[in-house]
Amino acid sequence: MPVQVKICGITTDEAMDAAIEAGADLVGLVFYPPSPRALTPESAALLTELLPPEIIKVGLFVDADDDWLDQVMSETRIDLIQCHGSESPERIEAIRLEYGVPVMKMIPAGPDLDRVAQPYFEAADWLLFDAPPQALPGGNGVSFDWSVLAGRSWPLPWMLAGGLTPENVADAIGLTGATAVDVSSGVESSPGVKDPDKIRAFIRAAKGMV
Repeated sequence: MPVQVKICGITTDEAMDAAIEAGADLVGLVFYPPSPRALTPESAALLTELLPPEIIKVGLFVDADDDWLDQVMSETRIDLIQCHGSESPERIEAIRLEYGVPVMKMIPAGPDLDRVAQPYFEAADWLLFDAPPQALPGGNGVSFDWSVLAGRSWPLPWMLAGGLTPENVADAIGLTGATAVDVSSGVESSPGVKDPDKIRAFIRAAKGMV
């Protein structure tokens, strides 16, 4: 089964074009104002006009309130909501019901992984395993011990994130068995600035085309 690739934190037409041409399956749009990759609903709407319908448009939020979710979801075509904060299972379920799209919940991949993940099995549609939060949630280029996922199975589709690069993504997939991977800072030339060549290299490596 081919590995699905999500390029997260896209902010420019050039980066979006590179992701499309290289074969990205999902693209991530960040709606978290402190992030260097943050978009307004208006700018995100313009970027999504470039996308063919088969590429899944993911909106990343961090403990977003109802007003912000309403604004983004009314102005931008989002296929999947990614919750990257401390949202409770009850909040995840409420978001699913309100907007009628799948929701992916970030789970910090620490020693208490099972205890943290289990409450979301009934509430979320996807899990995303990432390094525990640093100064900002996500996009920090920080990896974790991938062996905590080795040989594991989960009741939901799941995605691997955290410190992935064109150079290490194939090893990460081999160790964890991930069938979907998410990258942001690993394909950037500086914080928030995507490098089209790195996007292409990452997708080739993740899909075994190198």
